[in-house]
Amino acid sequence: MKLLVCVSKTPETTTKIQLTADGTEIDTAGVQYIMNPYDEWYALVRALELKEAAGGTVTILNVGPADNDSVIRKGLAIGADDAVRIDVSEEKDSLYTARQIAEYAKSEQYDLLFFGKETISYNGSEVGAMVAEFLDLPYVGEASHLEIDGTKATVTRDIEGGEEVIEVQTPLAVSAAKGMAEQRIPNMRGIMMAKRKPLTVVAPVDYPDTTRIAEYEKPEEKGSVKLIDPDNMEELVRLLHEEAKVI
Repeated sequence: MKLLVCVSKTPETTTKIQLTADGTEIDTAGVQYIMNPYDEWYALVRALELKEAAGGTVTILNVGPADNDSVIRKGLAIGADDAVRIDVSEEKDSLYTARQIAEYAKSEQYDLLFFGKETISYNGSEVGAMVAEFLDLPYVGEASHLEIDGTKATVTRDIEGGEEVIEVQTPLAVSAAKGMAEQRIPNMRGIMMAKRKPLTVVAPVDYPDTTRIAEYEKPEEKGSVKLIDPDNMEELVRLLHEEAKVI
């Protein structure tokens, strides 16, 4: 099988995000970046498991600048065979990113395209579905389990009150959610081998950037917490009624 895993770079999960003075950009000073966890823990690892079970290759694809190479190399250290970076110097919208991925992938004949269900920075869940549309592929979003039998994929996804099981023919695109796989930590051998694995940089296709960020706004600071003695139910009811106004 020929597998493609699309990965993003996101701020580390404990990073305290600050904005520039005009609120139009994220202040990147001191921000630590990682591979988006949904891409790394679930999409990439499940692709590697399928390769180990049935053979094939796993390629990582990223759309972004040269600063992203360290994140890409981590994916190679975990076990991907090679990587491609589409050389885009600055962050673009989801549609632009999806078009770049689709234009590269359409001539490569991948059996499976993996995405994380969303990025932890924007939570958009858009790119995977857009790529599938551009390539005219079936798409299953937020999958928690995936098995392959020849050219038939059986995909499970959580729905309200239960699970949905879908059978679909490859090639297809899938976004991976929790349950798809378990996180792998790169070992020293993998880290050393990653330095020798190919990372190909390709030019982006000409495509308009259709949206722009007008402004970021941070959420309101959380208020203080009031602790109520469990035996004092009258006070709890009063606070819920008079202050929280939820009853």
